[in-house]
Amino acid sequence: MTVYVRALETAVPQTMLIQSEARDVFAAQPGLSRLGSRLVSTCFDSAAIETRFTAVEEMTNDFRADDPNFYDQATGLLLNPSTKVRNEIFGREATKLFVEAARSAVEACPELNLPDITHLVTVSCTGFFNPGPDYKIVRELGLDPAVQRYHLGFMGCYAAFPALRAAKLFCEADPNAVVLVVCAELCSLHVRTSNDPDTIMGSALFADGAAAAVVTARPGTKENALLQLDHFETVLTPVGEDSMAWNIGDHGFEMVLGNYVPHIIDDHIVGALEPLLAREPELAALPYSDIRHWAIHPGGRSILDKVESRLGLTAEQLVPAREILRNYGNMSSATVLFVIKHILEQDPEPGDERICSMAFGPGLTVETALFTKLRQAQRHVTAEQTPHVEQEQERLPAAAPVA
Repeated sequence: MTVYVRALETAVPQTMLIQSEARDVFAAQPGLSRLGSRLVSTCFDSAAIETRFTAVEEMTNDFRADDPNFYDQATGLLLNPSTKVRNEIFGREATKLFVEAARSAVEACPELNLPDITHLVTVSCTGFFNPGPDYKIVRELGLDPAVQRYHLGFMGCYAAFPALRAAKLFCEADPNAVVLVVCAELCSLHVRTSNDPDTIMGSALFADGAAAAVVTARPGTKENALLQLDHFETVLTPVGEDSMAWNIGDHGFEMVLGNYVPHIIDDHIVGALEPLLAREPELAALPYSDIRHWAIHPGGRSILDKVESRLGLTAEQLVPAREILRNYGNMSSATVLFVIKHILEQDPEPGDERICSMAFGPGLTVETALFTKLRQAQRHVTAEQTPHVEQEQERLPAAAPVA
């Protein structure tokens, strides 16, 4: 049975961060050592990111708070709220993104009625609350209260693929199933000033965003479908368990992102692709660059550099991943869906086009997938596509003098 993605939509918060200005704020913090200050400049400048989005409204020029949690405008100091405070903001702000992305995906399927949705899969690793985002989506969208709900929590940047794989299995088991998959991450809730290289790297890379997909195998779906879900595979690299991790601390979640991660991916990416491409021997026999589209999770610029070099891909094939990294940063699980959407919005070529996709996360876990692009997606003008000049009033200000 063939399973399709009928719709794929994205959403980001309204607050934009300009990378160079965020760098100046972090570099001006009084607790930084000389090495820490150099690392801030190096990490922010080499990240290949220009803009990101955050749900933390305190980062806007217009926002003023008598009792700020994250950023004190008067002194230019970055604050360090507790995990409880950060998670309370997650419950409020993540709900908005979950609902916005889900609603956009459902509205992109006018032939479907809300009661048609039989399964809901939500994904996030940046916060917890219960009743959770699955419950909130059911209530806000008016889905059938009996919809089967599943939440994949705390898996990390690769979690969109287990969610899509589960959706595919649901549809194969029930030909009438319609599955709504929604990923939303508020990574920026966990940034903090620090001399620790992993923490600095996280502050330079991570951002907030959401993506939602409608998945189904119902008869007649292919006529309007964007994407065909072909195969999924999971590989654990033999090394790297301590190189990438996501832990809960007293002042937010703590990222472990060792500088050896790109080298681990470089050493093991070919082996990680083998079980996926073995599903279609005609593809396995081709040079990697003969697969036209590559949807790579942009965990960072150096990871993309290693993938491009090791697989012999062209610069053009990495454009979708690099563009998403440049404009949005790393939004954890939602990011690879942004990359896939970028590919789907490209001008169509005659015939179906194959997409090979990869995402990386703690473990080190490598999730891979093969898709078939069926048609061009409509490009909607939403908040994340508004020209940057129109959002100047919501930028992170340059560092103020420390009192």
